[in-house]
Amino acid sequence: QVQLVESGGGLVQAGGSLRLSCAASGSTGSIDAIGWYRQAPGKQREVVATLNTRGRTNYVVDSVKGRFTISRDNAKYTVYLQMNSLKPEDTAVYYCNAWTAVRQYWGQGTQVTVSS
Repeated sequence: QVQLVESGGGLVQAGGSLRLSCAASGSTGSIDAIGWYRQAPGKQREVVATLNTRGRTNYVVDSVKGRFTISRDNAKYTVYLQMNSLKPEDTAVYYCNAWTAVRQYWGQGTQVTVSS
């Protein structure tokens, strides 16, 4: 089992920055990939950025390239999403996600609201 706990969401003005954190615990050695998804009201959940277990960026959605950066602290098994130059369209619930060979896991989500 893997447990994921997100933190760092909040309300920010357009152009501002936030850093999300996802602390993983449990069977972290079984994680093959970890990253962030988001879901805006009335829209489907979409992937934002993911890392493979060696910590190199796997994927970053085009809409956040150049603004968002995903990174990982191996010692703490914490994954970060640094979000700069935030836009109102970035408003969503952001979820941490981890894949193992058996299943995927989700955190509880953290709300990010960007005001114009």
